[in-house]
Amino acid sequence: MRIWKKPISVAGVTAVSDNTAVSHLGIEFLEVGDDFIRARVPVDKRTCQPYGLLHGGVSVVLAETLGSVGAGFACPDGYLPVGLDINANHIRGVSSGWVTGVARPVHIGRTTQVWQIDMHNDAGELSCVSRITMAILAPKQE
Repeated sequence: MRIWKKPISVAGVTAVSDNTAVSHLGIEFLEVGDDFIRARVPVDKRTCQPYGLLHGGVSVVLAETLGSVGAGFACPDGYLPVGLDINANHIRGVSSGWVTGVARPVHIGRTTQVWQIDMHNDAGELSCVSRITMAILAPKQE
């Protein structure tokens, strides 16, 4: 079942992310399905911590990016999704290649959304799981 309330495409999501933390870190949107978004982040000098592993905060940036984009396109025009809470469990360190995340909704409600983001290394091994809760703000009445 298609969840998107607005037109969404990889090219469109990429364009709105230009000149943001997303583009600075090299995050690439890969696919938009009926109920998911997929993106990846490189494991390189921009994204690693001093011990040569993907920085945990970068995994959270990937998760928040995917969950926020998903929420934004799954709510009606004029509504604004804002983050309330995010958590991440780092399962496996990654020292090279890419980490790919897939975001799927757990709950799409009138005032909140919850998204699950699973991240895997190039070998398909789970590296991080994250969940983000978004508040959906109604348009301001003038």
